[in-house]
Amino acid sequence: MEFSHLPVMPAECIAGLDIKPDGIYADATTGGGGHSLLIARQLRGGRLICIDRDSDALAAARRRLEPHLDKITFVKSNFEDIRQVLDGLGIAEIDGALFDLGVSSYQLDNGERGFSYMTDAPLDMRMDREQQFTAREVVNGYSKEELARVIREYGEERFAGAIASRIAKYREDKEIESTLELVEIIKGAMPAAAKREKQHPAKRTFQAIRIEVNGELRAVRRALEDAVDCLADGGRLAVISFHSLEDRIVKQVFAAEAQGCVCPKDFPVCVCGRKPRVRLVTKKALTAGEEELSANPRARSAKLRVAERTKGGE
Repeated sequence: MEFSHLPVMPAECIAGLDIKPDGIYADATTGGGGHSLLIARQLRGGRLICIDRDSDALAAARRRLEPHLDKITFVKSNFEDIRQVLDGLGIAEIDGALFDLGVSSYQLDNGERGFSYMTDAPLDMRMDREQQFTAREVVNGYSKEELARVIREYGEERFAGAIASRIAKYREDKEIESTLELVEIIKGAMPAAAKREKQHPAKRTFQAIRIEVNGELRAVRRALEDAVDCLADGGRLAVISFHSLEDRIVKQVFAAEAQGCVCPKDFPVCVCGRKPRVRLVTKKALTAGEEELSANPRARSAKLRVAERTKGGE
């Protein structure tokens, strides 16, 4: 299937980045190129670095961005390596960066990738298909205790213990091989009332396994801190998150980068000399409007935060 990408909060992202026509920008999570196309259209003599670890995504983005290839560089890499990518290209600083975190619509909708709990497929969930570690290793190889931890921490699933126990019991007889096989096991571990909730009973567990397979949360904090390092004075960092765990990290990193003096409150004068590295452009996270939600329901959980590099911040 074609790698499509309906960009979330497109107008808000472009406004947040405050694009300079001759600036250098990085789309650290290019996907199908939806946001990249919007950025590229704003550039006149500028440069866009498109980064993604999914080869399918980069191939689709290249097709979508064909009219603008003269101002785009594509790099297959993880967003957490943004500093190394820019160093490798000889770019000392950039005027803005966009991070659209989470799984793409293509990855969810393409059954063979194993991200969806609605379609039967092998247990995969790799964003980078050259990676060896898959969801099958997590589901069949982790101990009951480790499974429960992953599902509880990354899925915020209140029945994590019961689900992990049911998985461990089931695999005593045979390995779990497919997504729908796992879905039935998850359902079997949950009380009837939970299965009648609006949210699909397997959603949180699949989210947790996907995050574990791709190391998503481990990468976010370092990536954002490195992105701030790479920003020129006045450069903007825009981050879209799709669940509370991601947004919490984004909020914490932005708050820490925006903090000035860290001297004890009883010190009469500042001796640390610390200055804020960013100012918060968005005091609170922006969310999609009703018009966008009617066209793209998957934007409902999205939150956008924007910060700007300050002059003189260390």
